[in-house]
Amino acid sequence: MRSPTIQSPDIQVADAARALAALGLVDAFGHVSARDADHMVITPAVDLATVEASGCLRVPLTATALPSGCPAEAWAHLALYQRYPATGAIARAQPAASLAVGMRTDRVAPTHGQACWLGDSIPVYPSALLVREADRGRRLAEAMGASDAMILRGNGAIAMGSDPATAVATMSVLAAACTVWLQMGGEPVAPLSAAEIRSWQAVKPELLPRLGAHLLRKAAGGPAR
Repeated sequence: MRSPTIQSPDIQVADAARALAALGLVDAFGHVSARDADHMVITPAVDLATVEASGCLRVPLTATALPSGCPAEAWAHLALYQRYPATGAIARAQPAASLAVGMRTDRVAPTHGQACWLGDSIPVYPSALLVREADRGRRLAEAMGASDAMILRGNGAIAMGSDPATAVATMSVLAAACTVWLQMGGEPVAPLSAAEIRSWQAVKPELLPRLGAHLLRKAAGGPAR
């Protein structure tokens, strides 16, 4: 597999979409997008395991209507790109553990080192209504705060990254954090300290892309290094 940095956004998005499916992070629903100048490239409303680069759609970041075949929840992607200029890609998925966590709490503290890469805490969006309108997309983006991922109550999760591979990695870390939180039975007795959280966040630019590359290789059946 070629390095994501030399691939077109369409190929990166398609590779990430198939990786989410291969890793079991989506069912029949889910989407991946990438920022491309003043547009986003997004997967069509299909099973992500079947996505090819040629089927990805281009949508202006200032769109007031979605093109035919576009996921209706693309409004969440557009709102996040508009609110967070440093965001290069977004993954929307349904990790099973996130569904349970979203019904039990409104915020999750980092459960382990890698979970610190999601932010100081993981917010839970309080509404299970589908984000199929621009106004709901803007409210979701506001609720993300300073985190790179958010659990959607009754509806999976959404994660941001610098590129599609790191968005997949962020979603994978979120899924693990939710699983660990449930295994602990809720909030830890001895949560990670601020110093521990900062130490993990300091190495995020080095290690998160490595995890993303590993996950894409794993999903594609290549050797994990």
